[in-house]
Formats: sequence, C-alpha cells, structure tokens
Amino acid sequence: MIDLYTAPTPNGWKASITLEELGIPYEVHVVNLLGGDQKKPDYLRLNPNGRIPTIVDRGEGGFAVFESGAIMIYLAEMAGRLLPTDRKGRSLVIQWLMFQMGGIGPMMGQANVFYRYFPEKIQPAIDRYQNECRRLFEVLDRRLGESEWLADDYSVADIANWTWVRTYKWSGVDVTGLDHLQRWMDAMAARPACQRGVKVPFEIPALADDDGDTSAAEEFAKGARTLLQR
Repeated sequence: MIDLYTAPTPNGWKASITLEELGIPYEVHVVNLLGGDQKKPDYLRLNPNGRIPTIVDRGEGGFAVFESGAIMIYLAEMAGRLLPTDRKGRSLVIQWLMFQMGGIGPMMGQANVFYRYFPEKIQPAIDRYQNECRRLFEVLDRRLGESEWLADDYSVADIANWTWVRTYKWSGVDVTGLDHLQRWMDAMAARPACQRGVKVPFEIPALADDDGDTSAAEEFAKGARTLLQR
C-alpha cells in the first residue's frame, strides 16, 4: 500500500495517474497548500523540500519518496511497467521525463506566475515564458510526429508531460498548428487512468479549461497568489 500526499496540481497528478495506470493500491492524504500543511514538521520529515507530492511505501517499512519524477520512477520500477529495463529504452524515457522536469514544468510554472498570479502585469516576463513554453511544445510536437508516444511506447514520460501540457490555456500558451501534440493530448485524455488521476485528490476544472466558469478560475488564482511568498 502506498500513502500519497498530494494536492490538485500537475506535479500531484503525475503521481496519482502513475498509481492509477499501474493499479497500485494507494491512500490519498490531502495536503492543504493554502493552510501550510507542506511546511509542518511532520510533513517535512517526509519531504524536506516542503512541496507535493510525496509517497510513503508501507511495504518498505514506511520508505518516503519525494520529487514527482523520482516518485514516478520508483513506482514504475515497483510494478515493472511504464519504464523499460534495457539501458537505451530506460534512457529514452528518462530523457523525456527530465525534459518535463527541467523545461515544461518550470517554464509553464513561471508563465502561470506572471500571466495569472503576479499582481503586476509585467508583459516582457509574460512574453518570455509563454514564448519559451511554445518553443518546448514545438519540440514535443516534432517528436510526436515521429512516434505515437514520447519514448516509443507509452511510459511515465507521457504522463509527466501531459499533466502540464493539458493546462496550456491556464498558462496562456497557443497550441495552434501543433497537430501531433493535439493528437497525443487527445489520446492521453481518453485513457481511463488519466481521467481518474486528474481528479485526485479532487477536480480543478479551471486549470485545464478556463473558458467556462471564470469565477472558479479566479478563486484558484487568488489562492495561488498567497503561495508566491511561501
């Protein structure tokens, strides 16, 4: 049994979707980011960085794993799926996983800060991060024009990148003309495990589509602003 400490964010969904895809039993523990749960001593003993997600493997004597990419690798190795065992195949998956962790995640995160959360609209900063997100999306699009999935077969690399890319509207990034990326996003969205995973610990529609209830989007943004200085 896995204990999953999480909140409804792209990084949190990386863990919950992986658990759902692998069929590993888990218990959800909601981390109230606005309430500061992530900075409490009990949580910091599990995750010294004070972020989400974190897992605790009860079967390994309560072994804790933090950092979303490390969690995905740990779970994939536990189940023997979503990460090849041969050196080249494993490397290819990890390359695209690191692409998300070093590029897609940080750049979309900064786009969110300046486009959605920062009280002052600094247009050069907004343009810089949205343009870089678009460039990274084009890298994904080119790769997906060559392969159905990022690392040949479906893997944790697809999960990691999709959890962020699916929120492109929230970041204000244009995906016009990226047909291969759209095909892949649709395929990911159709997977039952992905559908279940993005509802853990509860659903936040505003992140994936802000064309509807703008009040929900603004409420989410308002809460996120309070985290900027934490």
